[in-house]
Order: sequence, then structure tokens, then C-alpha cells
Amino acid sequence: MTFTNRVAVVTGGAAGIGKAIAAQFEALGAKVAIIDVAENDYFVGDLADQATLDKFIDKVKQEFGQVDFLINNAPPAFRGIDTCTYEEFEYALRVGVTAPFYLASRFNACFAKGASIVNISSSRDRQSQPNSESYTAAKGGIVALTHALAVSLAGRVRVNSISPGWINTGDAVFDGADARQQPAGRVGCVADIAEMVMFLCSDKAGFITGENICIDGGMTRQMIYHGDFDWLYNPR
Repeated sequence: MTFTNRVAVVTGGAAGIGKAIAAQFEALGAKVAIIDVAENDYFVGDLADQATLDKFIDKVKQEFGQVDFLINNAPPAFRGIDTCTYEEFEYALRVGVTAPFYLASRFNACFAKGASIVNISSSRDRQSQPNSESYTAAKGGIVALTHALAVSLAGRVRVNSISPGWINTGDAVFDGADARQQPAGRVGCVADIAEMVMFLCSDKAGFITGENICIDGGMTRQMIYHGDFDWLYNPR
């Protein structure tokens, strides 16, 4: 697999999953344009702000003239019903749904032949913990946006999403019960997601569009009942 001289745009590419995705693209020969609020070598800025996003988009267009891969990875804020303000919820949706749509819209005319969009959602798009509304709503929204864009861009750009489960994005070691509860026997790593992004962007995935792929070690397939396999229900 090679992406020599192809252009990849990665939001939230300065750390964690986004950094692994950007590094993998570079290793395969692609030119990578990152936007992140954290320090990076390409563009530092808040993609929730339209003026900032426009500056980033214009920079990419002027420097590269085309976009082959758009990876919408930047994570929305994690706030819950007990504390989340109107402004915080709206901001989460701007990061998680509005910016990915706007990027696809503004890059629409310069997507190269065989282009691919990959949206990073979360297994929380189908299951929740208490007080996770802003993050969960944004992640659910980007899955719906995925199949809408796949139909609108049919024949020109393939659009898919990935829903990671528990992914270790740092140097911590998770073992014991943390690992044993996962049907796959371990917590996920950033490479698990980056490798799927590379596959979905490659010609090998040429017949896959509008799809959401959950990479969670099987956790969302695991039935849990009180008293089974040491699972205990402890209500708040």
C-alpha cells in the first residue's frame, strides 16, 4: 500500500489517534495537513470557529490543490446533562459534526479521483454512560452524516466511519480486569484505528462506502447480566 504524492487532511492530528493516523499516512508517502488546537507543524487553530477553518482550508487548497483523504478525527467535548451548558453542547456539535460537514463541503470541488473521507466516531454512538450527552450526540451525528455524505458524493468520494471502543492513547498499561473484560483480550491501541483508516482509504476498500465499522474488541457485542461472570449491578 502506498499513498505517494497524495494529500491527507487530518483534524485533531497532534495527539492520540489523530497523531497515529497522520504518522501512518506520512510513512506511506502522503503529504499531511493537520489542524489541531495543540501545537503541530502545519496549522494550529480551533476548527469550531468558521473563520479559522476557512483559513486552514484556503491554506490546504493553495499549497496542495487537491485533497485525497479527509479524516475527521477531532474529538468533541465530553459534558453531561448535569453540568453541560447550551454553549458547551453547541460547541461539541460544531467540533464533532458541523466542522466535518463544512470541510467536506469546501473541499468538494478539489477532491481527487478515488478520494475517501473517514469520520472517527465512537462506540458511544450506540451505548452510553451517565453524563456523556455532548460527546455522544456528536458521535452519533457524525455516523448519520457519514451515510448522508456517502450518498451525496456517490461515484466520486467514498465516505465511511470508524467507531473506536476503549483505545489507549497514552503510555499507561491496562491489564488485569481491564484487559480480561474485552472479548479480544486487550485494550485497543492507536494503531488499531490507524490501520483501518489506511485500509478504508486504499483501493482495497473500493466497494465500501456509507459504512460504520466498530473497532472495540467486541465489547458492544457482550451481554452483561447481574451475577454473570463476576459482573455486579451497583446502582447509583
